[in-house]
Amino acid sequence: MFDNSPVLSICLSCCDGREAVFGSRGGARLAQEVVAQVEGRTGTELNLRGVQCMSQCKRPCIISLSGDNLFTYVFGDLDPKNTGHFEALFELIARYETAPEGFLKRSERPKALRSNILGRLPPLGSASSIVTPLDHIS
Repeated sequence: MFDNSPVLSICLSCCDGREAVFGSRGGARLAQEVVAQVEGRTGTELNLRGVQCMSQCKRPCIISLSGDNLFTYVFGDLDPKNTGHFEALFELIARYETAPEGFLKRSERPKALRSNILGRLPPLGSASSIVTPLDHIS
């Protein structure tokens, strides 16, 4: 289904409190804007998918970035109308693709997304120094 490019998942059911104004859920508007931004860029290798619920309702709008044998990042509180979030997202993707295992320290992530992170999950079999087998804890 997907090639080896990173996968950007977007929660389509997130509500941002502006549904009455725009006539659609914030997550759906975020997804539409991401699709438009991707189509308008050259050189961005990215798989996109919508997810009906990513269970982060207290921090909408939600996206995750993942890939084979790469860390998975989850970000929330994204604003479908904030162009700074989109610029930061594409900067994040570019850095993610070149980092070993996709691992990015906080200081290596775009400033606009640093406070929006909800999770950083290592891939199974990760060689990262932040992963410790529990059978080695004394």
